[in-house]
Order: sequence, then structure tokens, then C-alpha cells
Amino acid sequence: TEMLLSAQLDWDASVRLSELAPPSLTTASGRTVSIDYSRDIPTARVRVQDLFGTKVHPCVAGGQVPLALELLSPADRPVQITRDLPGFWAGTWADVRKDMAGR
Repeated sequence: TEMLLSAQLDWDASVRLSELAPPSLTTASGRTVSIDYSRDIPTARVRVQDLFGTKVHPCVAGGQVPLALELLSPADRPVQITRDLPGFWAGTWADVRKDMAGR
């Protein structure tokens, strides 16, 4: 779909689209994950450990729309969905970490 849309846009509009709605997110660990725009909220599935060191929640639309982050265990199982990564680190991360250690 992105390629179809990009083919209809001139260069400047295509660049602007990529800035506002990037196809992927590069994590603190350097991993690149796709952003799914087919849901109500743009969503990225990412392993928790790939976000270690991330203090600011990733956003699209020029920083106006926080991504929904589907946080995954090292085994790629969903453990939490958040739109507030700093709040996750400060709050529920301790519980999620305990749950993952118990598996």
C-alpha cells in the first residue's frame, strides 16, 4: 500500500509522508521494526529488551501521535501494550519482568 501511495506522490510529498508516517521504528538496540497503520492506532511490535534505554515514547505524525507499543518477551510473546513508555518503565515494568522470569 505504501508503494502504491508513494507512486502517486511527487518527491517532496513522498518525503513528507515518510516523515509523518514512517514505515518502521528503529529501537535503542538498533533493531528495525515495522509500524502497522492498519489498526485504529499506529502500532509497533517490539521486544522489551530492544527498548532498554528509551526514555521518550516513540511518536508519528510529527510527534503528535504516540505509537501503541506491543511489548514482547524474548520469546516474542505479547506481555503488555502501552502508549506511555516512561510510565511503563516507572510502573508496571517490575511486574512484567517478574512474570517473564517466572516463565
